[in-house]
Amino acid sequence: MDLKKLHKKFHSNALGIAFLWILSLFYRLAISLRKLTYDLGFAKFVHVNTRVVCIGNITTGGTGKTTAVMLAAKQLSKAGVRTAIISRGYRRQGAKKNELVILSHTNPGSWATAGDEPYMLSRSLKEYNVPVLVSANRAEAAQTAITKFRTEVILLDDGFQHFNLDRDLNIILIDAKNPFGGDALLPLGMLREPKKALARAGLIVITHANMVDVVQLGDIKKEIAKYNPKVPVIESEHKPEYFFNICTNEIKQLGTLDGPSTSLSAIGDPESFEETLTDLGLDLKQKWRYPDHHPYTLDELRTVQNLRGDLPLLTTYKDFTKFPEGWRDVFADNVYVLSINLHILGGEQAEHIWFNALTQKI
Repeated sequence: MDLKKLHKKFHSNALGIAFLWILSLFYRLAISLRKLTYDLGFAKFVHVNTRVVCIGNITTGGTGKTTAVMLAAKQLSKAGVRTAIISRGYRRQGAKKNELVILSHTNPGSWATAGDEPYMLSRSLKEYNVPVLVSANRAEAAQTAITKFRTEVILLDDGFQHFNLDRDLNIILIDAKNPFGGDALLPLGMLREPKKALARAGLIVITHANMVDVVQLGDIKKEIAKYNPKVPVIESEHKPEYFFNICTNEIKQLGTLDGPSTSLSAIGDPESFEETLTDLGLDLKQKWRYPDHHPYTLDELRTVQNLRGDLPLLTTYKDFTKFPEGWRDVFADNVYVLSINLHILGGEQAEHIWFNALTQKI
């Protein structure tokens, strides 16, 4: 059972809410003690001789972190800055927790040993020559990136709650649709840390800003200011680019695919993906949702194929990377990945704030 279903079940009655509240108290104690070990010097920060920028969040779910990392890596690479991405590799298979896996344009690896998101990042960035290093020991991975690739900027993917590797800047993403996770810590709410953790941010990016009104955006910014009044806050949206037919390698421009369709996703925020498809003119007759990071089986894909009939199937790149070997024997045509990129709103000034945060003091 995924976290959202568990929430719904326990939040349906007072006893369940009380149980989650007790668990959240233990969770708060655990994260407070963990941070205290670093604040008091019992655990040591590891410093590396290059710029480290963390891109993370304070809530679980789909804030758009992966697309933000992708945008940063592309822009840095285009500017001639040697860049590497460090990731823990959530739910990876076939590799031990601290085993270092390096993905590059010459060594593509697999999603099973690297994790779906690092693998997707690597494949999406192959033309930019940005290596992705995967290990729970992110300090070791960072040092390897410096030694092996002479990296000038390390992007720490989803590392805001990871304290061991010191960083020059924290960029926190906040989803405008659910900015503060119900104002409660896991598992009662969706917060990974109390909101006072916003004080550690050097830049805050509000994602999906186009999906709420100006009043809601203003309320979010007021709440941020309570904990970090001086932090720059910029807005962004997830902008669709095109449809890619994975069966024929053909690209369809937006507007050329519409009408009755189906969708398949195993991501943190399936509602946003499905809403985007609807906004693009697709009428979703069937929606298949699996828990985030779910590894697909051929039987599951066959079920989807049998039930979708002749309707197009829309999915994400992250999902496509987890299709098992033999998927081509199941899907013959009409399966599309929607390409989506993060777009900074607010014109040149906001774009300058974003890029300057990545490159400052190089």
